[in-house]
Amino acid sequence: MSNKREQVFVWSRKIRLFHWINVICISLLIIIGVIILNSKLIGVSTDGKVLLKTIHVLVGYVFAFNLIIRIMVGFIGRTHERWTEILPFQKGFKAELVNFIQGKKSTYKGHNPAGKLMVFALLFLMTIQMISGLVIAGTDIYYPPLGKYFAHSIAIDKDKANEIKPYSKDNVDEIAYKKMREVRKPFITAHVYGFYGLIFLIPLHIIGVIIAERRERSALVSSMVNGYKYLPKETDQYK
Repeated sequence: MSNKREQVFVWSRKIRLFHWINVICISLLIIIGVIILNSKLIGVSTDGKVLLKTIHVLVGYVFAFNLIIRIMVGFIGRTHERWTEILPFQKGFKAELVNFIQGKKSTYKGHNPAGKLMVFALLFLMTIQMISGLVIAGTDIYYPPLGKYFAHSIAIDKDKANEIKPYSKDNVDEIAYKKMREVRKPFITAHVYGFYGLIFLIPLHIIGVIIAERRERSALVSSMVNGYKYLPKETDQYK
């Protein structure tokens, strides 16, 4: 690095850990989700589909727990852990975005304005996926936190509701089952469109990181591994 730059600590261990756990979880969820969506086409059996959905849900729990922790840290964390530093809602953001587009400022300690917009969009879609996914897990394979409630709601013999199995009609009231499927429809729609939204945004995010790295030359990529960026020594050039 140029001697006109200095090593500055930006991303805490909590942020970096969240980021990479999130990358792994979303990658797995997308791969499994694509297989599930095309299960009929590739000839997956019913038992195979249940297994895929079970794995999808288990990975989803890790994803959800990781996201919930990140949301909490955004309110109680320090500096660039906080939502006030990361999301595009702070006072003066519009002017900051205009300056960024016009190229008046090229180096940022945290996210640049485009990065803040991307973070907001990704967090929004991930939250939708988390909420809708937990509902679907309860209505599809009767997994927590809502599985027991939905299984009980469709059971003919309520005392044996915990014995209801995915894709089985044993002890299932058909009318109640259809009502449950109606309840889950908007969550399925949200989950599918959230999935397509992530498929669209993730490549844009990667492209944006590459462009920002070439523009800022601040070791943006490696900073998400070691926490450090290399920034101009004149501290008023970034924040």
